[in-house]
Amino acid sequence: MRRLAFVLPLLLAALPAEAQVREFSCVGVERLTEDTATISFAHGASRVGPDAAGVLQPLADLAREAPERNFCVLGYVSSGEGGARTGARLAASRARAVGLELAKMGVERDRIRAEARTRGFAPTSAAADRRAGARIVLLPLP
Repeated sequence: MRRLAFVLPLLLAALPAEAQVREFSCVGVERLTEDTATISFAHGASRVGPDAAGVLQPLADLAREAPERNFCVLGYVSSGEGGARTGARLAASRARAVGLELAKMGVERDRIRAEARTRGFAPTSAAADRRAGARIVLLPLP
């Protein structure tokens, strides 16, 4: 009986999760121009500033009106913010921080995809945006 009590939780943990994961991609969102916003970060910082709420709130409101629309949050670093690995981590931290702010505003977390965009991974069309920050894109209806 004791063995069953120990093994049962392990078996249950191995079962697939019941949560529905929204399938969407952020490939190519750099080209979208509607329903977007940008948040700047201080050099080397990954904390969202107090002015971010004013930038994010209109997009969060639009997202609540259309629950089938999802967010891509793309984190960027400027050219002087470390090497490839450090820059990728910082860009990811920025994107994650903005995604968490959107979640605090009532956007379901599974509707937000946060990604680092660095020179090594971003398409050349995104090279123009090399400021320290995050670009938020509310995707169009599928």
